Amino acid sequence: MATEASFEVVTAVLSAEPISVDQAIAAVESETAGAVVSFSGVVRNHDGGKPVDRLSYSAHPTARRVLDDVVAQLVAEQAAAAGTEGAGPDGAGGAGAAPPVRIWVAHRVGPLEIGDPALVCAVAAAHRGQAFAVCSELVDRVKAQVPIWKEQFFSDGTVEWVGAGE
Repeated sequence: MATEASFEVVTAVLSAEPISVDQAIAAVESETAGAVVSFSGVVRNHDGGKPVDRLSYSAHPTARRVLDDVVAQLVAEQAAAAGTEGAGPDGAGGAGAAPPVRIWVAHRVGPLEIGDPALVCAVAAAHRGQAFAVCSELVDRVKAQVPIWKEQFFSDGTVEWVGAGE
């Protein structure tokens, strides 16, 4: 009998408080997970050949709802691909269900310094392939779909908005 994967969204937030990959990993780890894959997008000290001093993220008022929708859509697609349309967002599956794929994602808003994590994701799954695939797709979708804009402050005193015109 084939086992079915279920999904559990542990956290999906926009945060004015610091976030960390260690926090994300700890939240999704379990004795049933054979793989935990994480991503930490950090503030770098350069962009486009110019030195960056710091940046700030601003979110549209709908950003939290969009983040929830992005995660829900990814879970629905992954569940359908695994043949688990009946699995709910809380990870409830039927008899014979595999351990849940656990998802944690957070994006910072507000001021950040060089080295601060801006986007952190972690995915725990029974097998590495699924953990890698879900984590990678989640990062791509958050960056592409959630209305969050980056204001970069360069060392020469200039400022640039990234994503505001997209």
